[in-house]
Amino acid sequence: MKNEQGSSPNVKSGASATLLAEVEGLVQGHRDGHGFVQRDDGEADLYLSPQEMRAVLHRDRVRARIIRLDRKGRPEARVLEILERRKTPIIGRLLFEGGVWLVAPEDKRYGQDILIPKQATAKAQPGQVVAVELTETPSMYAQPVGRITEVLGEVDDPGMEIEIAVRKYEVPHRFTAETMAQAAKLPDKVRPIDKKGRIDLSDVPLVTIDGEDARDFDDAVYCEPIAIGRAKKPNGWRLVVAIADVSHYVKPGEAIDDDAYERATSVYFPRRVIPMLPEKLSNGLCSLNPEVDRLCMVCDMVIDGGGEIVAYQFFPAVMHSAARFTYTEVASILANTRGPEAAKRKALVPHLVDLHEVYRALLKARSLRGAVDFDTTETAIVCDDNGRIEKIVPRTRNDAHRLIEEAMLAANVCAAEFIAQAEHPVLYRVHEGPTPEKRTTLQNYLKALGLGLNIGDDPHPREFQAIAQATRERPDAQQIHSMLLRSMQQAIYTPVNSGHFGLAYGAYAHFTSPIRRYPDLLVHRVIKAILGQKRYHLHAPELASSAVHTRKLPRGKPAGKGAGAMATAVPAPPVRQPKLSPAEQAMWDAAGAHCSANERRADEASRDVEAWLKCKFMREHLGEEFGGTVTAVTSFGLFVTLDELYVEGLIHITELGGEYYRFDEARQELRGERTGVRYVVGSRLRVQVSRVDLDGRKIDFRLVRDPLLAPPPAGGGRGGKAAGRARPASEPPAEPVSAVEALAAVQTEDRDEKQAARKARAAGAGKPRRAALLSPPPGEESAPETLWEVGPPVVEPRPRAKGGKAAKAAKTAPSAKAGSGRRKAAADPAAAAAEARPARKSRRSSKR
Repeated sequence: MKNEQGSSPNVKSGASATLLAEVEGLVQGHRDGHGFVQRDDGEADLYLSPQEMRAVLHRDRVRARIIRLDRKGRPEARVLEILERRKTPIIGRLLFEGGVWLVAPEDKRYGQDILIPKQATAKAQPGQVVAVELTETPSMYAQPVGRITEVLGEVDDPGMEIEIAVRKYEVPHRFTAETMAQAAKLPDKVRPIDKKGRIDLSDVPLVTIDGEDARDFDDAVYCEPIAIGRAKKPNGWRLVVAIADVSHYVKPGEAIDDDAYERATSVYFPRRVIPMLPEKLSNGLCSLNPEVDRLCMVCDMVIDGGGEIVAYQFFPAVMHSAARFTYTEVASILANTRGPEAAKRKALVPHLVDLHEVYRALLKARSLRGAVDFDTTETAIVCDDNGRIEKIVPRTRNDAHRLIEEAMLAANVCAAEFIAQAEHPVLYRVHEGPTPEKRTTLQNYLKALGLGLNIGDDPHPREFQAIAQATRERPDAQQIHSMLLRSMQQAIYTPVNSGHFGLAYGAYAHFTSPIRRYPDLLVHRVIKAILGQKRYHLHAPELASSAVHTRKLPRGKPAGKGAGAMATAVPAPPVRQPKLSPAEQAMWDAAGAHCSANERRADEASRDVEAWLKCKFMREHLGEEFGGTVTAVTSFGLFVTLDELYVEGLIHITELGGEYYRFDEARQELRGERTGVRYVVGSRLRVQVSRVDLDGRKIDFRLVRDPLLAPPPAGGGRGGKAAGRARPASEPPAEPVSAVEALAAVQTEDRDEKQAARKARAAGAGKPRRAALLSPPPGEESAPETLWEVGPPVVEPRPRAKGGKAAKAAKTAPSAKAGSGRRKAAADPAAAAAEARPARKSRRSSKR
């Protein structure tokens, strides 16, 4: 994803770029017309001008030559050859303009419309959403030409946003015929032969706890108090986590496995799931449904009173779920163990209480470990049967959610430690701390806030958690936590274990969701191989039918009633990595990269659908006014989240009135230079919904000057010394005042100025000069502190300007819709969520 400036996320120093050097890479288009080449060697991306982008398409593989470096050493390239062009269809809307049929791509990174010959429209109607296959590629002098291969329907059809997303992001959504045929041959229930070599836990009251609308249950839990060591009274717990044994049915190299690997994850949309496995497995044979036998892999743990895992073991088993709980039910029972909900499940209430007790112990250990726990607000979109949005509500997390989360974390860390001790290759879930650049940015931000807390040059998760805890009650807590989160690197799957920074684990792997995540399935296969004293090889045919046996325990008792039957204590991961041949290392590396990329693809597709639905919902509220809170501040405006609807939109800086605004990147605030008004995270505003761009997934707000909802002067005091270009001033900015007072002053000055102008015209003096909104030079980046000017250009220090002239300049300046005058944030990832809204060019343009 590109930032608001349209810069590449991998723009590093160009020191390694050599003029005239030729490189290969993947083209990434930008909605503003330019693009980048993401180099295969991982070096700094190459900039492609709009002219160069005329002959290539987003996602093309190309060979390019570096032709120049800009003043900061960043390389610009010219495309020499297109090595590979993706065959996937392009999704867009069919239009008929000026006698010409064309398709406007839904993904704006495709910078050109596609011409459609009359005979290639497949009888689609104008305005319908279609899939297009290219028949003629673009060139410097001609637009691409294509033919329609699929008509998806009208843009407002229920579920259309999902149909678009799965094609736009190339999410596999149809299983192959071979996979469906193989799934049809699977049994409908667990057979006696399937139970061979497994521990029978059918009389252990394992239960599932999931959301109300869940259909695939891949984990079940059970807990009981036990005495550890020589203690005569219970001083710890046995926690049993049973996970659906997908690996028993999905064998390496088979059709189902190939499709599962291609998808790598299930994709969750509102009202629809694109599963990783066929429904017969995901909702049937592998789902731990109540009152039926199911095969499972078990992590059986002993946890002491301090929440430390003192012993654990893994084994295959057969289970019989005692009940299916929802999070809401469990939370209600835990809140009142004698209430009506508890009365319905009387026999299971003691086990739920035990689960809650072990959760509290695990939470204590998490705190001592220094794991990071951010407060974030997620939303859920509630739709009716026709797909129309009824409401958007916040997702609430209760102790039942956290209970299951801690139980899964415990099982996952045991799986990682078990495999690490065996020195067997696997895909670890790795999360690294801040890069040096992000660490410096975060340190400057925290210093500017004046919290008295900061992170060191070699940060520990405990430092992040201390800051998160100390700021939890602040009005700008969400912004602070967001900055902490953004400073970290993205979690990935990799065979090279370097620990999990956020969770403060030395080794961590995903074990608990094999129905919906392929890395979990690989972890199950590896654990089975270790238990059978074998070695798992990716897609090795000799493991296609594994008969893994482990030590049998007495019927009906969880494995390892005493700690002696288990691995003792959770050790630190071994220093040395497993020894792999170059070919095997390459296979595991490729699997990790594939699963990581497909996880990101699923997240992007889900976010795209949610953004579409929110925009569609807000179209019904155009012109309405709402109260909201500033949730992010950038150099080009304010992001405001509405109180009632939980929808975020942008107030562009040109909508903030006639004022000069400085963006202080360190403090994350906009400050009016003349009035001193400040907009910071937590400011309360009243806004009007002014524009909704469904294609661009953007919502624009207009500031309403309501004295009841004024931005408070929050967050860290006055702005510091300017770090970038600033207007000379004859006097320092005024002390901060409330937004209402400042806007009232501007309105008064505007009125006085208008009266003076009318008198001047009456006297023949002519109209006062109107100034245009200053725009940055093309390609120039904003400095850390950016000055926005809405008023006459300033050449030298001058007396304090009157608001009338500035206000008139704002009214005559180009609108935010045209994208004029936007100074864009150089380093703020939130800028990518608020790209400029350029007016669409004529579809019969010179692109053809």
